[in-house]
Amino acid sequence: MEDTDFGKDQDKLDTTKRQIVLDTETTGIDPAQGHRVIEIGCVEMIGRKLTGNHFHVYLNPERFVEEDAIRIHGITNEFLVDKPVFAQVVDDFLAFIKDSELVIHNAPFDVGFLNNELRLLGSQHGTVTDVASVFDTLSFARQQFPGQRNSLDALCKRFDVENGHRTLHGALLDAEILADVYLLMTGGQRKLFQPAQAQQTAAGREQEIRRLASARAALKVITASADEKAAHETYMQGIQEESGKRLWELDETTAN
Repeated sequence: MEDTDFGKDQDKLDTTKRQIVLDTETTGIDPAQGHRVIEIGCVEMIGRKLTGNHFHVYLNPERFVEEDAIRIHGITNEFLVDKPVFAQVVDDFLAFIKDSELVIHNAPFDVGFLNNELRLLGSQHGTVTDVASVFDTLSFARQQFPGQRNSLDALCKRFDVENGHRTLHGALLDAEILADVYLLMTGGQRKLFQPAQAQQTAAGREQEIRRLASARAALKVITASADEKAAHETYMQGIQEESGKRLWELDETTAN
């Protein structure tokens, strides 16, 4: 994995440039071991405001996703079977990030994986930093809060950014959360989602819930037996006879 320094100019904040908040999900932790990108999520900001434009794609990695990775992001091998390969989306992806500043949490990880995907296609596409600059929010957070935990979850807690819906990692969902954290961490406003962003967030949460549900076994439904139903009916009649009222007519004092 590449160890490029993406934090050296992070004190020079240009509020007019086009920024792309980016996150990826992968089959494992190291591209040197053959691991690949399986999801890319990007949201666009111009002048530190979310525009509603985004780039989001799931990818067939042409290899198995490790079980440890599935436990983190919930994206299964079965889900990725019919998804495009990186070669089919590379031109659209590079066009979307071109001439922007990429805002990424732990940028060496994501950029290393993306550069590996570009290398696998040959030299004609170059590297990520040939088309965009990079702002590493993890490096910036470590400068601002030395000796403290600076994971995305820790920063959400520090800046009071809601992420309770983040039961699993997801590239688009994490990019949206990181945009909020980035604006607070660098002194800007928060929660600047336009209506399109709200729909986008809801769609991301729906997908997240679907992945979580598919990863769990179906819940076993147990119905009451005839004897249990009869006992319940007897109990309810006893309450009615004692109070002289039907159960739904009992006021709060009587019910207690």
